[in-house]
Amino acid sequence: MMSAGTGIQQQIKEAAAYIRQQNVVQPEVGLILGSGLGVLAELIQNAVSIPYADIPHFPVSTVEGHEGELLLGTIHERPVVMMKGRFHMYEGYGPELTAFPVRVMKELGVTSLLVTNAAGGVNLSYEPGDLMLISDHLNMTGTNPLIGPNDPELGVRFPDMSVAYSRRLRQLAKEVAVGQSIELREGVYVGLLGPTYETPAEIVMLRTLGADAVGMSTVSEVIVARHAGIEVLGISCISNMAAGILDQPLSHDEVMETAEKVREKFLGLVLAIIPQM
Repeated sequence: MMSAGTGIQQQIKEAAAYIRQQNVVQPEVGLILGSGLGVLAELIQNAVSIPYADIPHFPVSTVEGHEGELLLGTIHERPVVMMKGRFHMYEGYGPELTAFPVRVMKELGVTSLLVTNAAGGVNLSYEPGDLMLISDHLNMTGTNPLIGPNDPELGVRFPDMSVAYSRRLRQLAKEVAVGQSIELREGVYVGLLGPTYETPAEIVMLRTLGADAVGMSTVSEVIVARHAGIEVLGISCISNMAAGILDQPLSHDEVMETAEKVREKFLGLVLAIIPQM
């Protein structure tokens, strides 16, 4: 009988082996794209597309704006692997499964990861359409993808999260933003379980705790990436103001509309960053 650690190792290797069979690129940079931000996929050269459903042990995306395919190719000659659509715990997946693709990216050779998400603005100075560099996060999902037996070949039992988001990559992003005259906010992202949007009282609580933006993804992926020794850069698209700030209901349609409006700004920033990651 395999231990839990050996079992996940086997699953990672089987998924990576299948992906390698479909593709000749060995990716160095991993990309995980949030709601409505899959437009970056259009710019991958020599792209090979693999549906999640075809990859051993991969879950499947069920949310609008998350298209459910893995893309491999190059961006400005840098070999990349991109998740066009991610997995969320509110879809019924455990945290270790939502972050499983990050393990597979590591096995494929990825050393740095760009995570993006659509987030609600908690900071009262933010506006829909702002881009926020994630400086740190609050994991308020109530769980952790590293719960259970630890496989030392995947990472240490107690990984350090004091600099979860790379200082080097954050500085790079700031320099690129200045060069493109993009105002890049910087703040703390809080990840909640969802799928309900937060109540106004919860937003007041989160702001008091130091959150600048709120969403339902990202934290499990970043925890697993750091456990695996992958350098991380995170960017949030502030798609709407969080509950209680404006006198209007929240909707996923608004999230998608705002992502479309910031398309060019987002693409310009990310395309300039990737070759230097």
